[in-house]
Amino acid sequence: MNKLFFDIETLPADEKAIPTLKYLYERKISKIDPESDKIPESFEKFFDKTALDGTYGRICCIAYALNDKPVEVLSGSDDEALMVRKFWEIAGSADLIIGHNIRDFDLPFIMQRSAILGVKPTWNKFEEPGKKPWDMAKFLSFARYKNAPIFDTMWEWSNWVDKWSNKTIEHLALAMGIPTPKEGIDGSQVASFYKAGKIKEICDYCMRDVETVRAVYKRITFEGVKDTESAPF
Repeated sequence: MNKLFFDIETLPADEKAIPTLKYLYERKISKIDPESDKIPESFEKFFDKTALDGTYGRICCIAYALNDKPVEVLSGSDDEALMVRKFWEIAGSADLIIGHNIRDFDLPFIMQRSAILGVKPTWNKFEEPGKKPWDMAKFLSFARYKNAPIFDTMWEWSNWVDKWSNKTIEHLALAMGIPTPKEGIDGSQVASFYKAGKIKEICDYCMRDVETVRAVYKRITFEGVKDTESAPF
């Protein structure tokens, strides 16, 4: 079985989208009752939040590793479509896609950017009516309570219990004695690092996340553990 471990770092919308976003922002705040106590968020905050949505946000880099191979990174904020296309070429050889919170964030974000950029995924989100599973292109199911073809370490750790599902990869790693990947930068700083031209630091951070995900995956699946007595916890 080919396993693909991956992580992405995202950015707010390109400045070219500002006129459209200002229109959407004005539409949003116009619906707030002027007599209510609700204070509308600023346009700056509204803009920054686009980094969490593939409709207008962008992918800064994608780090990945196949099985036990070294971690590599795709970076191409100037040609996002090419980066996404290369990712799908790599994902096409995988049988299992592994990451932390990828079911709810990373993969939906990539799927959204693929649609916006016109890049057809190698994994198909939609089943093809009338075809048997073996006759279809690879089918990427986002259904809950499944660990294939998407293995999400966040949900597998919580056993799909919502109130336990907010554990970060750093939270799990430190509990397992695995070094934190967040030294010097975390996800909240990616946009500011990007503005400062620190692309390499972002890519290095993304690659550390993938190394950490792979180590956590091996621990929670007991990969390499020969018997339960030698399990680490």
